[in-house]
Amino acid sequence: MMSERGIGLAHTTIRRWVQHSMPESEKRWQRCASPVGGAWRMDETYVKVRGEWGGVH
Repeated sequence: MMSERGIGLAHTTIRRWVQHSMPESEKRWQRCASPVGGAWRMDETYVKVRGEWGGVH
C-alpha cells in the first residue's frame, strides 16, 4: 500500500513501528474489551466440500 503511494519502506521499519505502538494499543484495548468466559464448546460444524454440505462432529 505504501509503495503504491511512492513511499519505500523496509519490513524492519514496519516491525519497529509495530513494536513501538503495540503497548499503547494494547492498553486502550484492555480498557474497552469485555471479559470473556474461560471455556466454550462447539457441538458440530457444517462445511461445504465440492458444493455439498456435510456435518463434522
